[in-house]
Amino acid sequence: MMLPTSVIGLMVAVAVLIFLVLRTKVHVLIAMLIAACIAGLIGGLSVNDTMSAISGGFGSTLGSIGIVIGLGVMMGAILESSGAGESIAYNIVKWLGKKKEEVALAITGYIVSIPIFVDSALIILFPIAKSLSKSSQRSIVTLTVALAGGLVVAHHAIPPTPGPLGVASIFGVGLASMLGLGLLVAVPSIMGIIWYARWLEKRFPEYIPVEHLNKSKEQLRREHSDYLASKEAKVLPSLTKSIAPIAVPIILILFKSLMGLFESIFGLERLSSSVLGQTIEFLGTPVIALSVSTLLAVYTLGKHLNKEEVNTKLEEGISTCGIILLVTGAGGALGAVLRETGAGAEIAVQVASMPISPIMIPFIIATLVRIIQGSGTVSMITAASISAPVLMEIPDINLLYAATAATMGSLFAGYFNDSLFHIVNRLMGVTEVKKQLIMWTVPTTIAWGIGGTFVMILNLLFGSQGSLLDPVIPLAVLAGCYMFVRSYDS
Repeated sequence: MMLPTSVIGLMVAVAVLIFLVLRTKVHVLIAMLIAACIAGLIGGLSVNDTMSAISGGFGSTLGSIGIVIGLGVMMGAILESSGAGESIAYNIVKWLGKKKEEVALAITGYIVSIPIFVDSALIILFPIAKSLSKSSQRSIVTLTVALAGGLVVAHHAIPPTPGPLGVASIFGVGLASMLGLGLLVAVPSIMGIIWYARWLEKRFPEYIPVEHLNKSKEQLRREHSDYLASKEAKVLPSLTKSIAPIAVPIILILFKSLMGLFESIFGLERLSSSVLGQTIEFLGTPVIALSVSTLLAVYTLGKHLNKEEVNTKLEEGISTCGIILLVTGAGGALGAVLRETGAGAEIAVQVASMPISPIMIPFIIATLVRIIQGSGTVSMITAASISAPVLMEIPDINLLYAATAATMGSLFAGYFNDSLFHIVNRLMGVTEVKKQLIMWTVPTTIAWGIGGTFVMILNLLFGSQGSLLDPVIPLAVLAGCYMFVRSYDS
């Protein structure tokens, strides 16, 4: 059977994209634009129509999320420089108590990584893990893996980090819905990493500080108390001030989303048109919500900075997201070309007859791209760009689950081509390659498997066109991770 030219164009474009990223020095941004040109020209579009689709897709994607991403990283820059992350970690450690340090650090990562880039957040918070290791006779590996696990899962799953924002925009999913499901799906994935981090402590006791092995419980308890006292004496922002810029935009966006629900459930038909309703509508708009949180961070956490220093910090934050914005826009351009050529509609007919759910497509693509080039953000944006035009042509597909599947797929097996892999292992002092894979590649794969399984089960229960085969792939990989742990123990 002869394939339509639009499908041939897509296949050639994807092959070229993979080749350029994997085998050449061409940056992923240029590679995605080249792929979009190839898909359009082979798919039957004229040169003008192809360029028009590229510029239109690029502009519409960034038009909806560009400001939000910029505001998010500006807020993160203030949190990063003010000690807010350290304050959150100290308060959670104090709240949970001794022998729960890995849980405290994972929760800290879960919260802090929402506005701060994961690499920077890990470097900022690692001294806390190191101090806790010395004061609590805990393995530095366990504490670092738990902290990095909380950071990386939240970074992949929860807006306003750039990747999930871009995916939500490409799929046309509401930010509040993406935020709510991301917060939910991240929890079991992080719990899986905590379980694995505890196993690492038992299996590699050499990473427990040697000087602690002969100390009594009273001495260790006293050192733990001294750590808390040192943090209490240090000038750090309060927990309320530290967490407010993160919590406020989430609350505002969720309030706006819940307003319609209140109208239908409680019969408040005119709520949205009232002064209160219009205020909630305005403040819950992502651009306004992030603007409020950025101002909150500046005036509560940036008191020690003068005007020039504040502006410098904000501009430093913007500079870190430039390439992310461009790659996200390029993903939107590729998706627009695929829609214009009709490749999405052609493939949708074939996908609908497959024994797996259509939402497995972005999950699998994100997984494969992650293996090829390492960046989680690029992986999920690429998966969304390729799969969204296909899934939008299939009736009754829950695009929220599809978008979250793309973000979860991008968690797979962080290894040598992922910058975080090297940062985590370097901070822990792990140099042996096999141990590096055990310390970081396995836990990210566990998070991928748990998150992917969770999304597939949610789609089975509450979505549409789900299949019992959907969770098989992530569950099989999880089983492999479990067998690996058992075999290593024996």
